[in-house]
Amino acid sequence: MANILIVEDEKKLADFLHRGLEGEGYCCDWVATVDELLSRLNGDTYDLILLDRMLGDADTIDYLTHIRQKQPQVMILVLTALHEIEDKVEGLHAGADDYLGKPFDFDELLARILALLRRTKNFIKDDSEILEQGVLQINIESQRILLNKSQVGLTQLEFRLLKLFLSNPEKVLTRERILSKIWGTNSDPMTNIVDVYIRRLRKKLSESAALPQDSGEIFIETVRGAGYRLGSCNLQ
Repeated sequence: MANILIVEDEKKLADFLHRGLEGEGYCCDWVATVDELLSRLNGDTYDLILLDRMLGDADTIDYLTHIRQKQPQVMILVLTALHEIEDKVEGLHAGADDYLGKPFDFDELLARILALLRRTKNFIKDDSEILEQGVLQINIESQRILLNKSQVGLTQLEFRLLKLFLSNPEKVLTRERILSKIWGTNSDPMTNIVDVYIRRLRKKLSESAALPQDSGEIFIETVRGAGYRLGSCNLQ
């Protein structure tokens, strides 16, 4: 599972990219300013950055060296309305791995992303990609979940929630981030919907492993005051 950071100040395009790439199985974050980009580089680690060349008055290729210093392993694909050959050469010389002009075909974008990710040592694209932690395993393509070799039946939303945790091992996921990733909102809906679905997921995992209901904490831990984290998923 590759983590992609979308750096784009045109909201409609950013929303399109976010939905399209997550639909292809990638894990995506979005920022719209240089300051947000620099802040993200100090936190999450990314496999690829989709970098809009112009953010307001800022030319983002001026920040490529800084990006490389912060995350040397990341692949950088520059998206831009600047089509001149010298603009592309300038971007590539500055440290970009690839350069795609706007408007672009989404299929071509996907092909370029896959080609860049194949160049990294820690990413292998597989149509039957497996995510696993301890005795818990999910197949992305078939959406089959195995817990201690027993199959688990989940709804689409529950599957997406479990996939989010398995894609972020050892990370604490805040309620806000879960809301954004699963429900597509950054605002508090004034409900406990995240907690309700965590409880449902824990219950189904515990029942599938023939364990007491409260043992769901083995799989999804509560980090008090912060959020939730995927546990070791090792049954005693």
